[in-house]
Amino acid sequence: MNLNRDLSRRNLLGGAAAFGAGAALASLPRLSRGANQATPEASPAASPAATGPHTLPPLPYDYAALEPHIDTLTMQIHHDRHHATYVTNLNTAVSTLPDLHSLSPEDLIRDLTQVPEDQRTAVRNNGGGHVNHTMFWEIMKPGGGGPPIGAVAQAIDAAFGGLPGMQQQVNQAGLTRFGSGWTWVVVGADGQLAVMSTPNQDTPLMAGTVEPAGTPILGIDVWEHAYYLKYQNKRADYLTAWWNTINWDAVNQRYERARSGQ
Repeated sequence: MNLNRDLSRRNLLGGAAAFGAGAALASLPRLSRGANQATPEASPAASPAATGPHTLPPLPYDYAALEPHIDTLTMQIHHDRHHATYVTNLNTAVSTLPDLHSLSPEDLIRDLTQVPEDQRTAVRNNGGGHVNHTMFWEIMKPGGGGPPIGAVAQAIDAAFGGLPGMQQQVNQAGLTRFGSGWTWVVVGADGQLAVMSTPNQDTPLMAGTVEPAGTPILGIDVWEHAYYLKYQNKRADYLTAWWNTINWDAVNQRYERARSGQ
């Protein structure tokens, strides 16, 4: 046996393996270690935004801010890829409909009959996804949770006998939503709070499409992409943990606007 040739061959194979491992690691999102947790140096590549009237809002907090209840990588993918794709696809859907460009996303999906039939499904799915996720980021915050505040606290007491009663109904609606969708607390036409759920990216704002319609003040995403990296198939655990992220200030503001008709 030629010992020198054998050693050279082993070194070559070892170098190739190290190169492959290094290339794989380089393809992962870069993280920098903070004082208590890992935070991303840069967001992962988001879907390119189509030119149009709708834009992806930035997260109002760091990707890692909702740890340990919602993990950093889920927030990166959820915002920078899923939400960004809804915005891109919505802009594409309305690109040939300039009369609709002045409408807010909420006003666009409130009355889907104003959208030509050949683009209606795309606007329903992607407009709903954009509106739902924009609200979702706003009603969460670092160090959230605790008891409700303001006028919405009294409304919750009146409708559900207190926060635990509302949480039980919201969680149950989320657990029994087959497949993908959302679970909601809405202000109904009678001004009272109610719990409902919708499939896919439908929203209670879609009058004539979603029954019963209402103005959402709180919604929890129960699509698998919202929780699967951390909780796998344990949707109940995700729903329980989610209440530790809720921003009651934002929920109360939404309630007061809904009651005043805004």
